[in-house]
Amino acid sequence: MAKQPMLKFVDIGRNMPAKRDADARRADYHEIYAEFAAAKAAEQASRCSQCGVPYCQTHCPLHNNIPDWLNLTSTGRLEEAYELSQATNTFPEICGRICPQDRLCEGNCVIEQSGHGTVTIGAVEKYITDTAWENGWVKPAAPRRERPESVGIIGAGPGGLAAADTLRQMGFQVVVYDRYDRAGGLLTYGIPGFKLEKDVVMRRVKLLEAGGVTFRMNTEIGRDISFDALRDAHDAVLIATGVYKSRDLGGPGAGLGGIVAALDYLTASNRLNFGDEVAEIADGSLSAEGKNVVVIGGGDTAMDCVRTAVRQGAKSVKCLYRRDRANMPGSVRETQNAEEEGVEFVWLAAPKGFVGEGRVSGVRVAKMRLGAPDASGRRAPEEIEDADYTEPADLVIKALGFEPEALPELWESPDLGVTRWGTVKADFHSHATNLPGVYAAGDIVRGASLVVWAIRDGRDAAEAIAKYIAAKTAVAAE
Repeated sequence: MAKQPMLKFVDIGRNMPAKRDADARRADYHEIYAEFAAAKAAEQASRCSQCGVPYCQTHCPLHNNIPDWLNLTSTGRLEEAYELSQATNTFPEICGRICPQDRLCEGNCVIEQSGHGTVTIGAVEKYITDTAWENGWVKPAAPRRERPESVGIIGAGPGGLAAADTLRQMGFQVVVYDRYDRAGGLLTYGIPGFKLEKDVVMRRVKLLEAGGVTFRMNTEIGRDISFDALRDAHDAVLIATGVYKSRDLGGPGAGLGGIVAALDYLTASNRLNFGDEVAEIADGSLSAEGKNVVVIGGGDTAMDCVRTAVRQGAKSVKCLYRRDRANMPGSVRETQNAEEEGVEFVWLAAPKGFVGEGRVSGVRVAKMRLGAPDASGRRAPEEIEDADYTEPADLVIKALGFEPEALPELWESPDLGVTRWGTVKADFHSHATNLPGVYAAGDIVRGASLVVWAIRDGRDAAEAIAKYIAAKTAVAAE
């Protein structure tokens, strides 16, 4: 079997007559693209070997039944393929767009392992669900019977929304509380729109609302409502806040202007794309336009930052990472995309401090080499003496990962059990915390992780909460 070439989408609209009405040209583009996408989805789905050991499925955190919905897609049974995909994944259209398939399903495809190029599972998943939305196959929750018990969910990110959907399908009354003005968490404000279109997220939120989920936005636990009051108001509570506290970076000059946190930078950009007025963009403090931008970090958030800076019209964009390419934690695909867009990666480079008068003008960089493996098994970076240099920078973005906030203090709930890292202690299987009726799921338990894991945790926690409420109701009835 010949190795399949990488698929590239072309701008079909570029060859259309310029004088044609814009709406007509968009309609033509959509029709041509839809035919192209349908053909490619069927072609790729038909490449699935239907192997006896579906490694794609076992390496998916949700254990999606990938071979079967690929088979259905290859034969044109798209509605059935959607139903099968939706059965295990609350947000297939989102996972199809942002999951690191190269590390999960596609990276473990048998065809990929044999050297013939992976089946593009993520693209097919996206196509199936987008088609389902276009044809009206996606329906709001319609439980067989309504239940009187209510569940309060703290956090409207992927874990909280997955739990809300699962509980609502069972008939529970669900209220989601979130500090932001829009639901979605990092799906809305952390991931750039060029990777995950915001109308895709908002469409799913509206579907949850249509199915009976209540959202209380701009509500911060501990300020607008106490944690104890929230527990009293519901039969069970799920903590799905995620981790939003940015890891900081010290050193000389760390307090200079122009050194910003990744989440602040990405949130400002996403708000602007929503049409909000963003003062920090207007005054240039969170804009990369015309600047030499340096992003510090090697994960997916760093890739989001460098690619956003390119789109904002940065003069130059460099990414500093203290290890080499092979040890970079972010998606290989994302790194390749960034390089194709003009981002320069500076490997084995660690910041030691910053220079400038009032505002940053450069990053003091130490050159590194890889030494002995650390506790995780990765080779630890070591500084090369007398090899420092200054990297020019007008805007420095710290993308060093996220940590949990001190929830027991913020919520005045000192009894809530947390680990030494500040994550909430919860049973691995049931997601139950040490407080009766309180559960936790997603990054606030795992630490910063993937969206697909948050979805898995949210669904599992919802099942556990349902069992808890059923047991509690049975006891009360005796």
